[in-house]
Amino acid sequence: MKILQLAGTSDARQLAIELKKHNFEVLTTVVTSNAAIELQASGLQVLVGRLTDSDLFQLIKERQINIVVDASHPYAEEASKNAIKAAEMAGIPYIRFERPSQQFGGELIIKVDSYEEAAQLAAKKQGNIMLTTGSKTLQTFTDKLLPLPNTRVIARMLPRKDNMEKCEGLGLPQKNIIAIQGPFTKDFNIALFKQFEVTLMVTKESGKEGAVDEKVEAAMELGIETILIKRPRIQYGISYSTAQDVINHIKGEDSNGF
Repeated sequence: MKILQLAGTSDARQLAIELKKHNFEVLTTVVTSNAAIELQASGLQVLVGRLTDSDLFQLIKERQINIVVDASHPYAEEASKNAIKAAEMAGIPYIRFERPSQQFGGELIIKVDSYEEAAQLAAKKQGNIMLTTGSKTLQTFTDKLLPLPNTRVIARMLPRKDNMEKCEGLGLPQKNIIAIQGPFTKDFNIALFKQFEVTLMVTKESGKEGAVDEKVEAAMELGIETILIKRPRIQYGISYSTAQDVINHIKGEDSNGF
């Protein structure tokens, strides 16, 4: 059984390791070279780079892949859609592995459906706004927020050279960049929010593995409003949230003739 797994997150890496332990042949794909290091250290095959549906289809054919396991980040919408289409084109099964979502409520939590909606709402509120949504969609926020008076945009993201260059290109001052690798504790988040006198936090519902609960709870304790971007609505079909369920499913597929 040959598996193509979209990886990149910590729980996805662990899934790939577990699949290998069960003697499946696993080929993983990640977007960045940093994400590949831990997988390679575990003896896994890794391809680095963004792949279109056509790229994935060709990979499936060339490597004679039997099943696609999409363990990409919950907000990697394009990657999931490409994986679904490639599996359909190749006529092989697709299954989704996704960390469980968490439910947050209260008057300080405002849920929105998109980055654009989050940016529009943040622009209305203004103040000291901390973005914990990563670099990919940073411009969506800076286009709307940087020109505003009485507004400071603080971006927290991975300490990568390309991220810093992107911030510079968008006109984000160095003093407003927090380049650091998570996950972070609740106390650490509280300290950061206090240090930057944050009045509004923007985040994604990335699950417990992404430490979103630590961010939200810290903001709530300090009375800081949080804009929470909901996960994309994608029809995945077969979907699991534990590695064991994925393994059991693949073993079932294997017994059916792969």
